[in-house]
Amino acid sequence: MKLKNDASLDALLNLDGEIFPMDNGCWVKFEAKAIASSKEVPHGVKYSLTLHDRMNSRVVGFDNAHAVKLKKQKGFSGRKITWDHLHRLEKIESYTFKSAGQLLEDFWKAVDQYLEG
Repeated sequence: MKLKNDASLDALLNLDGEIFPMDNGCWVKFEAKAIASSKEVPHGVKYSLTLHDRMNSRVVGFDNAHAVKLKKQKGFSGRKITWDHLHRLEKIESYTFKSAGQLLEDFWKAVDQYLEG
C-alpha cells in the first residue's frame, strides 16, 4: 500500500519537526518521514504525532516506531502484531492507517477528546 503523493501526505511530511505550544500548557509534536515501503510499514511513512501535558508527559500519541503485540481481540484468534498504533495515556491500541489526511484528522480528534475530557 504505497501512498500516492497527495496534498495530505505533503501536509503531514511538511509538519516534520514542528512543535506547537497550546494556551493550556500542553503542546503537540510532529515527526513524519517518507521511507521505503516494507512489510511493517507498507504505506511508506514513519510517523509520530504526540500531545504532551504541562509536565511534558505524552498523553496522546499516534506512531509506528515499533511493533506492538496486542492482546487477543474479539474475532481474532491469536495475538496481533501491529506497527501502526495509538497511545492514550498508558493504554496502547491498534490503529489502521488509511491515509495521511485521515491520520491527521484522527490525531486532532483524539487531542480534542483528551482536552475536553
